[in-house]
Amino acid sequence: MIGEIQRVSSVSALHESAAAMFVFAAVQAVRARGAFTVALAGGTTPKGVYELLANDGALRSQVAWDKVHFFWGDERHVAPDHPESNFRMAREAMLDPLAIDRSHVWRIKGEYESAALAAEEYEHDLRTFFGLDAVQVPDLDLVLLGMGPDGHTASLFPGTDALREQRRLAVSNRVEKLNTDRITLTLPVLNNANEVLFLVHGADKADALKAVIEGPSRPDQLPAQLIRPRRRHLISCAGS
Repeated sequence: MIGEIQRVSSVSALHESAAAMFVFAAVQAVRARGAFTVALAGGTTPKGVYELLANDGALRSQVAWDKVHFFWGDERHVAPDHPESNFRMAREAMLDPLAIDRSHVWRIKGEYESAALAAEEYEHDLRTFFGLDAVQVPDLDLVLLGMGPDGHTASLFPGTDALREQRRLAVSNRVEKLNTDRITLTLPVLNNANEVLFLVHGADKADALKAVIEGPSRPDQLPAQLIRPRRRHLISCAGS
C-alpha cells in the first residue's frame, strides 16, 4: 500500500481528518461533475466520521447533500435493521440526521436468503446507476475502507475466492472462519475509484498495518495490499 499516510494521535483527530477529506472530495466532485458518489464502510471508526459529518455544522454546510449518492463497500448477510448491518449504522449515524433522499441510497440487500442474489442485484444497481455495459466498471469518487487485524478490507478476507474475481462488480464471499457469507465490492471496482481512504484504528491492527505497508507482497494473506486505486490515503491511529 503506497500513497499518502497520515498518523494521528487520537481517534477524534482521525475522525476530523477523514471528515475533512470526505468534504473536500464531495465539493470537488460536485463542482466537476454535478454529483458525488461514495462507498461507505462499516465499523466503529467510520461511524465516528459519519456522526461528525452529520452533526458538525461547519462540515455539513459545505456538502451539497442532495447531490451525493451513497453506496457500500460491503455488507453482512443480515437484515437492514440488524445490529450488525453496515447500512443500519450509516443510516442512524448520518443518513437519517441529514434527511438523505432514499433514492440516493443504494444499499446491499443483506436480508435476502441468498447472499449471491443480493450481490447480483447490487451489481445490477451499480450498472444501472453508472450506465455501464457488461464489461465496464464504475468510477466511484471515493471509497472508504477499514482494515481488520488479519489484513482484510471490505469483505475481502485472506484466502477467499473474492480475491481472484476480475469480472464481477459485487460477489457473495464465503468466510469460513466466521461461518458466514458476506457481500462485497470486488477489486476491479475498488481499484477504479478516484480515491480510497483507509481508516485504521486500534492496537490490535498495528502488526497487520505494518505488514501491509512495509512487508513483502503477500496479498492472499493481506488483502489490503491489493487495493491500488488512482489515489490512496491512509489515516491511522495507534491505541485501543
